[in-house]
Amino acid sequence: MPGAVPSPNIWNSPRVYELENNAVDPDQVIDAAMRGIRTMEDAHVLDIGCGTGYHLPRFAVRARRVTGVEPHTELAAAARSRADRLANITVYNAVAQRLPLPDASVEVAHARWAYFFGRGCEPGLAELRRVMRRGGVAFVIDNDATRSTFGGWFRRFLPGYDPHGIERFWSAQGFQREPLTMRWLFERRADFEAVVRIEFPPDLAEEIIASHPGLEVDYAVNLWWREY
Repeated sequence: MPGAVPSPNIWNSPRVYELENNAVDPDQVIDAAMRGIRTMEDAHVLDIGCGTGYHLPRFAVRARRVTGVEPHTELAAAARSRADRLANITVYNAVAQRLPLPDASVEVAHARWAYFFGRGCEPGLAELRRVMRRGGVAFVIDNDATRSTFGGWFRRFLPGYDPHGIERFWSAQGFQREPLTMRWLFERRADFEAVVRIEFPPDLAEEIIASHPGLEVDYAVNLWWREY
């Protein structure tokens, strides 16, 4: 879809990415932090870059209405299938720069690992301003590459990544930062290895697999949030 930025992990390996979703944040650190800022109860929740819709049913338990937006056609279809028995979920095959929603219609927006590099996503953020209701809150969950085991791997993967520049970008956009530490926790070693191989280049992935035993990885993220 024009305007979409390909995601090299879920776009190419959705089944393996499902294993990653199952392993991420088993203690629900991210959800608890979001609830402390703005709950989803009786809200219209927008999930930007919803992928296969992993989070949509959980949001729908509390929200009045949930809208998922996903630019990859097959992933959007999978999200619709996942939510087909839940009447308060709608999924659109669309991009963040052209949200198929009316002005001032969203109380809570959620984008998890959909905005990595800050600069360049301004058109999507302009659309977000258009659809957010006064008093609504937008959440952006992103990697914190300055700390944690996963953060170290991420820096090696992208040595030019500038976390401090990204922090300046989000602050200039009016977002506040809540630094969080959660974890990956896998049920099987084979699942950990498969996920590492979709997240990192082959040489680095094999080095990580050889040097990191077990099923758990500490993982730092930033929860960026803004009230409109």
